[in-house]
Amino acid sequence: MSFTVRFWGVRGSIAVPGASTARYGGNTSCIEVRCDDKLFILDAGTGIRALGSALLSTGMPIEADMLFTHTHIDHVCGIPFFAPFYLPGNKFHLWLGGLSKGWGIEQALRQIMQAPMFPVALDIFKAGLSFNDFHSGDDIVTESGFKIGTAPLNHPGGATGYRIEHDGRSIAYITDTEHRPPSRDQNIVKLVKNVDLMIYDCTYTDEEFPRYVGWGHSTWQEAIRVADAAGARRLAVFHHDPGHDDDFMDKVAQKADHGRPGTMVAREGMVIEL
Repeated sequence: MSFTVRFWGVRGSIAVPGASTARYGGNTSCIEVRCDDKLFILDAGTGIRALGSALLSTGMPIEADMLFTHTHIDHVCGIPFFAPFYLPGNKFHLWLGGLSKGWGIEQALRQIMQAPMFPVALDIFKAGLSFNDFHSGDDIVTESGFKIGTAPLNHPGGATGYRIEHDGRSIAYITDTEHRPPSRDQNIVKLVKNVDLMIYDCTYTDEEFPRYVGWGHSTWQEAIRVADAAGARRLAVFHHDPGHDDDFMDKVAQKADHGRPGTMVAREGMVIEL
């Protein structure tokens, strides 16, 4: 049985295309997860545009579960440019938990796709879309029968982390979240316990972190501490700060691998088979 993870966008906050980010990538958060013939899409940043083109090249109909951590713009701005949404016959199940003030996923996306922010409304999509809201921390069960674990994250406005298991293997997707030194976030530690791959918000370094307390992000050093506390097998550094160019990320990769051998820094196009 196959279980693969492909990174389409690894950047946080804002897309930063250009020569200085070409090796790691400048697109914002989007990950494709394949569990045999089941497709999961984690977040819908600018990276989802290329994913949409790739999906259409393999034929239709397309069906997928889309798991949103939250609806800050860098995680949803690719939605209007995801070509499979415009074609009848495709089917997508959208999931979101943990938003503040009672907001749901459909309401949030409609808010983005309306005047004066966008020229066409959400109703332009012809694919079948189902909107599923849940309480962050509860398990959810997809239409195809997958049980997915969730946990609340420490981020302004709320966010949710996910754990997907398949054929005895597992991944956890933890972004955006801010740790509170010196303790570990036990909601996260529980979610990623003994996970095969932990993808974690490493926007800052420990040295940078004090300047950004309250912004809702973590560090690659904290990712190592969480992975060690939870017994995660492999760690992927994710959600790179837009100011961290390829040379900076090379240094992070070297230091992170030294701190926890085998730690990977996510790059656009990277594929991990579990």
